[in-house]
Amino acid sequence: MYNLSTLLENSARQHPDRDAVVLGDTRLTYAQVDGAANQVANLLVARGIKKGDKVALSCPNLPYFTVVYYGILKAGATVVPLNVLLKGREIAYHLADADAKAYFCFQGTEDLPMATEGYAGFQEVDGCEQFFVITADPSADSPIEGTETLGAATAAQPPTFDTVETDEDDTAVILYTSGTTGQPKGAELRHRNMRDNALAGADLFGADADNPDTYLCVLPLFHSFGQTVIQNGAFAFGGTVVMLPRFEAHAALELMAKEEVTFFAGVPTMYWGLLGALDDSTDVKELAANLRVAAAGGAALPVEVHKDFQKKFGVTILEGYGLSETSPVASFSPHGEQVRPGSIGIPIPGVEMKLLQADSWDEIEEPGPDAVGEIAIKGHNIMKGYYNRPDATAEAIQDGWFRSGDLGRKDDDGWYYIVDRSKDMIIRGGFNVYPREIEEVLLTHEDVSLAAVIGVPHESHGEEIKAFVILNAGATVTPDELVAWGKEQMATYKYPRSVEIVSSLPMTATGKILKRELS
Repeated sequence: MYNLSTLLENSARQHPDRDAVVLGDTRLTYAQVDGAANQVANLLVARGIKKGDKVALSCPNLPYFTVVYYGILKAGATVVPLNVLLKGREIAYHLADADAKAYFCFQGTEDLPMATEGYAGFQEVDGCEQFFVITADPSADSPIEGTETLGAATAAQPPTFDTVETDEDDTAVILYTSGTTGQPKGAELRHRNMRDNALAGADLFGADADNPDTYLCVLPLFHSFGQTVIQNGAFAFGGTVVMLPRFEAHAALELMAKEEVTFFAGVPTMYWGLLGALDDSTDVKELAANLRVAAAGGAALPVEVHKDFQKKFGVTILEGYGLSETSPVASFSPHGEQVRPGSIGIPIPGVEMKLLQADSWDEIEEPGPDAVGEIAIKGHNIMKGYYNRPDATAEAIQDGWFRSGDLGRKDDDGWYYIVDRSKDMIIRGGFNVYPREIEEVLLTHEDVSLAAVIGVPHESHGEEIKAFVILNAGATVTPDELVAWGKEQMATYKYPRSVEIVSSLPMTATGKILKRELS
């Protein structure tokens, strides 16, 4: 028997007075977070939520997310975290698809009216019976007439609760994939999947409850990366989570200094943002002296960003790899070893990886360093399956192996490298072109700050290569000059024939570049 809420309960028992969550001037100890989560669990049980029921949660990086998350788990229910940017129609889809019985939704802001959208979606789903508005001020009235607030609903609930016993193979969390193809699917992650991935911090970067880390939480907690590596990873070892509701580079740098952050994890665009925000007022030496671990994942880290961060911070970014379906961490660059820029490291303990042949479950036998195949993963981190989608599950998992959809290669020492997403690969005139390779080359140009490469339809070649670039401040290079430069750097079939200079790139809430919105 095991319940993921044990991560919180153990730390609350062993370190009750240690700061668990920090937001601005608010500091909550482990005992306080545990007590508040117990109130949520009591509320759910009182409202008829039973073991195995699904409870949805829409909340940005605020202490409420953590409190409600663990409260749902304590009640024996399954947490269904939702992207905070979803609209009413999309929320209705997720609530119905997950068979959610209850829904906690943050009130939001004028620019992002989360509760308004959330309630609209809730009203469309007959099976979802309970709706609670999380207000910034727990004593405030609900901004939506006729709805209950979390504060009012839990006020009379006791701060003690006997956690419902669950099996380690029961579903703890359903994480919805981004849905780049078709409708989003819910990846069912067991209590043990999430537990083992959080506890992997001991092996991966020396996480230790006697020397706890202070984590800066800029990754959205509704996403697997922030949820496991930051929240659950910190709670597993009595660490402190410093929350920043929305990533903003200057604010992140200030918090890193103020709270003496020792652990930063982010997607590549966040590292790019931190580098761009450095100015004369930033004490980089102080930040670097505190920073014990800098981890990257969620997308391929450009080599130039890797080098630039090492040069300016004196800290080496450790790159990892994983997906929602793998809880998420599957591989990581070994802490303390010389990193290999561009590599996602080696499989974490208890996990295996291999390269598959195209459109086949057959492994590439004895792959050389240049052999490219689809990465498959097996181990304690693999999801139970896609919720209510047996066909999709059978397509993704075979004999315990999960096929990732990512193309990679492996060097002679067993370190893996992401080449690209299989669906992002461009086929130009019969040649396979990997956008990431072209992006890496473009980033070596002195005027280029960030780049995204896509394939666009072409009559004779099938697809043509187009690049979108953000320039460094003061840069004057033209699109034609970048095309000509690229022609000198890359093979004829690789260089972009079209370059568009932009001021920004569309991104997901997690900071990944949304290539499907580029054309």
